[in-house]
Amino acid sequence: MSIFGKLSFKDQAFKLRENAILDAATTVLGSKGYDLMTMDDVAGAVGISKPSLYKHFKSKEELVGETMIRLIDGAIDQLAQLGEIATARGKLEAMLEWALRVRLEGGLPFLPSTSTPVREMLMRNVKYVMRVLKLNGQLEKLVKEAQKAGDIDATLPSDVVLYSYYARTCDPAVDYLQKFSKMGNEDIVKYMLHVAFNGFTTSLPLH
Repeated sequence: MSIFGKLSFKDQAFKLRENAILDAATTVLGSKGYDLMTMDDVAGAVGISKPSLYKHFKSKEELVGETMIRLIDGAIDQLAQLGEIATARGKLEAMLEWALRVRLEGGLPFLPSTSTPVREMLMRNVKYVMRVLKLNGQLEKLVKEAQKAGDIDATLPSDVVLYSYYARTCDPAVDYLQKFSKMGNEDIVKYMLHVAFNGFTTSLPLH
């Protein structure tokens, strides 16, 4: 049974509106960034009044925190669904593919990577930090397993691999390709995955 099946109609409506608010916040953050985003922007995008918005989130800081938590939870859920992929490198490739697709569809605002104040704000959010530590631990484990298997260069420190991997999710090349090249999203994802895992060489195809 879904979570909605256990809620009253009123609570279901409240939860649906909350999800719509988080969707709108993601879109506004992606287009305006944290500093320029206002609660009026989000309320207008959802089609509700600002007082109604404040019934769900007491501040812009709380709203952005919950938006980013939902994103991290989505990544954790996605990783949990990759059990059928045999290799650690294969799982890392699949996760990057997922992140790139979410980003190309406008669902991945890269706030921590672009703003020190936002990064500091999120680091004060214990719930967010705990989610990030969980995801980071899972991905770090995959990196080390892939290095042990010889699928990723074991001479590189695992931190170098992991943070370079994170950087690929917010590579500005994705934006330039989407805006200025004639490629569709499928090709952008394919080529960005190749560059991330094989560099610019003519090496073996992705696992």
